[in-house]
Amino acid sequence: MAWNTIKGNTGGFVGSFIAIAAGSAVITACGILLVSGLGAGVIPERYSGAAVVLGAQQSFSLDESSEVRYSERVTLPADRVAAVAAVPGVRSAISDVNVEVSVLIPDGAAVGGSNGFPVLGHGWSAGALGPFRVREGRAPSAPDEVVLDADLAARGDVSLGAMVRLVVGSIPSSYRVVGIATAPAGLDRQSAVFFTDDQATKLSGRPHRVDAIGVLAEPGVTPHELAERITAAVPGVVAHTGAGRGDVEFLDVGDARSMVVETAASFGGTMVLIVVFVVSSTLALSVRQRRRELALLRAIGATPAQIHWMINAEMTLVSSVGAAVGAIPGVVLAFVMRGVFVLAGAMPPDFQMQVGLLPILASLVLCMISARLAGWLVARRVAKVSPVEALGDAAVEPKKLGWVRLTIGVLLIPLGLLLALGNVASPGDSAADTAGSAVLLFVVALGCLGPLLLRGALVLFGWILNRRSTASGFLARSNAGTNSRRLSAASTPLAMGVALAAVQVFAASTTIAGAQHQLKDGLRADHVLTASSGTGVSPQVVDAVRGVPGVAVATPVARMQVLLTFPSEDSTATKVLAAQGVAPERLSETMDLAVIQGDIADLHGEAVALSRVAAETVHGRVGGTTEVHLGDGTVIKPRVVAIYENGLGFGDVTLPNGLVVAHTTAQVDTAVLIRSADGTDAKALAGALRGAVERYPTVQVDDREAFLSVPGAGGEGDWALNLLFQTVLLGYIAIAVVNTLMMATAARVREFAMLQLIGASRDQVRAMMNGEARIVVFSALLFGLLATIPPLIGISLGLTRSPIPSISLIGLIAIVALTIALSRGAITTATRYAMRPAPVDAIGGRE
Repeated sequence: MAWNTIKGNTGGFVGSFIAIAAGSAVITACGILLVSGLGAGVIPERYSGAAVVLGAQQSFSLDESSEVRYSERVTLPADRVAAVAAVPGVRSAISDVNVEVSVLIPDGAAVGGSNGFPVLGHGWSAGALGPFRVREGRAPSAPDEVVLDADLAARGDVSLGAMVRLVVGSIPSSYRVVGIATAPAGLDRQSAVFFTDDQATKLSGRPHRVDAIGVLAEPGVTPHELAERITAAVPGVVAHTGAGRGDVEFLDVGDARSMVVETAASFGGTMVLIVVFVVSSTLALSVRQRRRELALLRAIGATPAQIHWMINAEMTLVSSVGAAVGAIPGVVLAFVMRGVFVLAGAMPPDFQMQVGLLPILASLVLCMISARLAGWLVARRVAKVSPVEALGDAAVEPKKLGWVRLTIGVLLIPLGLLLALGNVASPGDSAADTAGSAVLLFVVALGCLGPLLLRGALVLFGWILNRRSTASGFLARSNAGTNSRRLSAASTPLAMGVALAAVQVFAASTTIAGAQHQLKDGLRADHVLTASSGTGVSPQVVDAVRGVPGVAVATPVARMQVLLTFPSEDSTATKVLAAQGVAPERLSETMDLAVIQGDIADLHGEAVALSRVAAETVHGRVGGTTEVHLGDGTVIKPRVVAIYENGLGFGDVTLPNGLVVAHTTAQVDTAVLIRSADGTDAKALAGALRGAVERYPTVQVDDREAFLSVPGAGGEGDWALNLLFQTVLLGYIAIAVVNTLMMATAARVREFAMLQLIGASRDQVRAMMNGEARIVVFSALLFGLLATIPPLIGISLGLTRSPIPSISLIGLIAIVALTIALSRGAITTATRYAMRPAPVDAIGGRE
């Protein structure tokens, strides 16, 4: 029966098929990303000869299922090397440090790393982990001697015995090239410079810490067995074998793996729930169009259980085919998502994807379960109706909504207003998050009250949308008023999509506008020093420019990402926040943080200043303490000395500059802000500054606008992730909307035939449908945008203390244009399809 029903009512199942196929594509893509994050990565290069590579714990566990990566490299105590070497089965334990350098050849030009990746300096003993072999010359033996990898030497046209200048931070030094080395695995993601071990340790700035420990195994000892022995004997180390060694060598790979696993699992789970909702709504419309057929089955003896089994069988057949068809574009979508991650800098370009059967099979099973669940939800209502009641259903829809549906819809509106504007959530960014989530309540309210709201819109605005003086206008308004539920089934999902899209777009524009406003108003510097190579500005540069005539204040700024842990109800919570390190002396002359409480001049030692939003979130107060995990995992409990307003523009956490610099990987500043003395000529000062930093070849002098483009403290790819996932989510909702519109319109074949038989022309029928499309578009935009007002006000109040959000005009135009295109395109196409049969043939067709 299920198979025959599908063949006889193909149009009714097309919508469900498309919804399942699209859902399968998204779930398959998330599955491929998840599997890739768990098992893929990048093959190690300098560590390819090591059986096991040991690193520190590079992430902080938020709970049993999620973690956040530290933004800086977490190092190990140097005494761990001897402890590892003593473990049975270890042939050799070799420490390694990474020192980012810029290579300047004799003509002053900089030679970049391989494929745009950095040039890293190491001690020569770490070369055994490749293993690197000296192709020409010898190993370095003096502090001013280096060995270059063969590819780097070739790109810089550097020969054996030549002198090169290497810049560490901003400090240049001359070295003689005494060797050219090669590695069996090659270097695609980096270039290598080898110093003596003592010189590498000195340049790293951490004489008692190492970045990693490479382990060479005794013959007959497997890497997995050796890793277990080491972790059991030596505390505080994390062992990596196989492709996992690349996570220690390349921090961006580990960051990407963690990000991919977390986001793919989260978004994939969300998509499963959305597939259930969309397929349920699509199937409900299909079943509503077949209600007399199902009633007839009940009347001739079919039991409720048989109706259940038939609908479930239909969903099994449709979902199995739809999920299989959707898997192919799902593979393509996975690579598209990977491309977006790479463009946003959230994933390295050589991150490998693993495409296998497991994600496809998982998508097939999840889609079938989701479709069966949707079928069960829809069949429950149909099977409950008695045969006599079902056969007696009128073709005209009931005017009143069910009291349960009406009550839920009415109650959700004040509840949404309370969440958005009533300060129900904890203060801080939780208030903005709660206000943003309130849109979901308004979306559900739209679904419950859709027909009622549509009738109200027709009473108020119907005369504007369609004139009664024309036949098509009269028909459109009459149809909309009589069949408001049918039209609401088309306009309500569209309004939901409008509301969700508008909140996402306008919340982002409000946040960006607030940050730009704070940064523009708070930045008081006249000039900014940055590093042309992206390696940062050494603290010595600050001392050099402070003595330049005309410089009133020089403020170094270092950035990182920190974690704040704070009590929350019966447990603790952790927030990831952007932090900056500054020198507090005369800070307001270069950077105005708009201090509300306390004194920023007290920012010395273990002290911290918090933005208002951060302080409200972590319950911080002036004079109290808060737990801060710095970028390299170091935990401190600084006292709060000030609370300020301009957190969106400058970061939610401000720490002493020396503290931040000491715990960054490169131990350098991000920028230096310069404020000129009164009466100083700007051009003359810029020239003097260039003269002062001339001995620092990577430092450049820019105007204050350069500070806006200085790289932040991590999370630069978050916007891309949010945009990508919201685009996919809203795209899927758009598919559901188009499905609903086309199914509802295409099912009106007999109605269109009857209108033509009683005298209406085909143009008049099309004009009637255009009128209905105007009603659908207008009501969707009206109620969708109205539903976004309270959440956006709440978000703006929480972040900027202003009740007026920033509305992106381009975003608004895009939402309106997309709404019009989706609705008119779907209705026009479906109307053309429904009017293909001759009226005489269509009027006698099956319902």
